[in-house]
Amino acid sequence: MGGLITDVHVHIQPREQIKPAVLEAFRKGCRDAASAEACFDSSKALLAYMDAAGVDRMVLINYEAPDVMGFTKATNDWVLDYCKAAPKRLLPCVGLNPRFTADMQGEAQRLVEKGARLFKVHGPHMLVAPNDYLGAHPQLADLYRVASAAKIPVMFHTGTSIFRGARVKFGDPLQLDDVGNDFPELTVLLAHGGRPLWTEEAWFLLRRFPRFHLDLSGIPPARIPEWFPRLEEIAARCCFGTDWPSPGIPPVKENLDAIRRLPLSPAAIEQIVSGTALRLFP
Repeated sequence: MGGLITDVHVHIQPREQIKPAVLEAFRKGCRDAASAEACFDSSKALLAYMDAAGVDRMVLINYEAPDVMGFTKATNDWVLDYCKAAPKRLLPCVGLNPRFTADMQGEAQRLVEKGARLFKVHGPHMLVAPNDYLGAHPQLADLYRVASAAKIPVMFHTGTSIFRGARVKFGDPLQLDDVGNDFPELTVLLAHGGRPLWTEEAWFLLRRFPRFHLDLSGIPPARIPEWFPRLEEIAARCCFGTDWPSPGIPPVKENLDAIRRLPLSPAAIEQIVSGTALRLFP
């Protein structure tokens, strides 16, 4: 039968904050965009979509990135409120941009107390590097300290972004070598595995740091054996995610079915779609 299926990377976000060009890219590039937009407005619609897809839980990714995506700090409270409709099934991810948050410790702690389950640092959209605590934004270290103390993972975008204004250089996963060394108790999720430019770098970091995990979202399932041929070795630190409804991402059920067809052992598949996420998000 298996355990609870968790999609750790879904973009259900406040429609009114999405830049028009970004929303249009979603509409053009997502085959079930109408379903996604219904989910923006209604948690009941999302729960029904999840049931149809065979997914028990979703982590809803939100973060502050006004320059590129339009999202202000208000997106964090929006997702915390949205997830109250089904707190065992909808898990809120929040993100603070150090370019706009001076009191990172206080704000991060507030979000933890309100029920945040994951922090997201999206360098290419926030226009910061994950290791900028060593330079322009020392307060970023406070976010990592709060997350470590609360035993809440931090997800980092690794890889490219198609959206206008995104700075892809901040998606190089090797910047996380500093984070892994300086915050050894921090649980890390590498979103997208550095795809397509830095998959080898991502693999190196996964083997180097035992608290680093791989989020498979945004990777075409057919490319996974090519980019991560030794995935079976780290199945216990690998999570199923879709990146739905981002442009080019298939419907969630289709993506999940493709993951289940990967040339991996049944135990590894079960770990990827269920076990790892249950450990990270009990």
